Amino acid sequence: MSDYVISKIYPSDRRGNAQVDELLMREGIRRDANLDYTCGMFDDDMRLIATGSLFGNTLRCMAVDSAHRGEGLMNEIVTHLVETQFARGNTHLFLYTKCDSAVFFRDLGFYEIARIEGQIVFMENRRTGFADYLKKLAQVSGRASDPCAAQRDGAAQKAAALVMNANPFTLGHQYLAEKAAAENDVLHLFVVSEDASLVPFSVRRRLVTEGTAHLPNVRYHDSGPYIISSATFPSYFQKDEAAVIESHARLDLAIFVRIAEALGITRRYVGEEPFSLVTGIYNRIMQDELPRHGIECSVVPRRQADGAAISASTVRSLIKSGDLNALKPLVPETTLRYFLSEEAAPVIRRIRGEENVIHY
Repeated sequence: MSDYVISKIYPSDRRGNAQVDELLMREGIRRDANLDYTCGMFDDDMRLIATGSLFGNTLRCMAVDSAHRGEGLMNEIVTHLVETQFARGNTHLFLYTKCDSAVFFRDLGFYEIARIEGQIVFMENRRTGFADYLKKLAQVSGRASDPCAAQRDGAAQKAAALVMNANPFTLGHQYLAEKAAAENDVLHLFVVSEDASLVPFSVRRRLVTEGTAHLPNVRYHDSGPYIISSATFPSYFQKDEAAVIESHARLDLAIFVRIAEALGITRRYVGEEPFSLVTGIYNRIMQDELPRHGIECSVVPRRQADGAAISASTVRSLIKSGDLNALKPLVPETTLRYFLSEEAAPVIRRIRGEENVIHY
């Protein structure tokens, strides 16, 4: 243990935050946009020599000044961050790191979930965390937890997957689910459970299940911490936004392939994306990668209303402007009923208070 002190760096601490930015830059890391806690280790002259941050249940933006390598300072930073998380009540922790640093974090009790060679490794502090998640998915689906058995069963039953954020659930989402359910024996519908959207997860999941209740072969799954939204995927290792999108897509697909093996999924459905740059790039990578693992990628043209593709961004824009009557041709009756109810008032206020509700 060193004699250096680790302390919290508050957002108002301009000098401390400037030192964090400088240290991260020297170590080839960009400050992530999504951070809710940052700490620093300072020498006797109050120069920052190590730093680390948190967001939700993840550890992020960790760096040690090159002049202090080999002193065990990163161990102390990680220990401090883990203790802070435990004090918050977060015990299942995740981190992203460069490939050449994965061995170091393995020695600190983190286990690899998936990696993109030369780019990033996704890790957690539970040895069987992801394996337990796969077993739970198989149990909910009434399938064998053994991937080999799942593949054998899949030969007799066509199983497809659909992953949606549904922020909120629209007629476009419903059309996609209906098509996938009609063309397969079983549809595994994953709702992104990370609460990084204007519409909370509890509401999104309810609107999805209500809007697809007429489809008897749908199996619903929460994405849990393993299907990561683009809103909270770390950007600090990549040189630009396009690289962030690509590495997020490839990491997410590496995880999805293992989910597909466990559930016997041989087809994934996605909506055609005329609006979102992020989703457009993601879909392109998905079309390239999934067939290499024996999974068909089916891109479905968007359902339209008045000659324009239906999108959740359009729905949020109408809610923001207060034009709830214009939602009728864009959302199922169940979604419309929710937004016309008093229960939706806090969500509507949140959407109206947001400066930009269109996500690219």
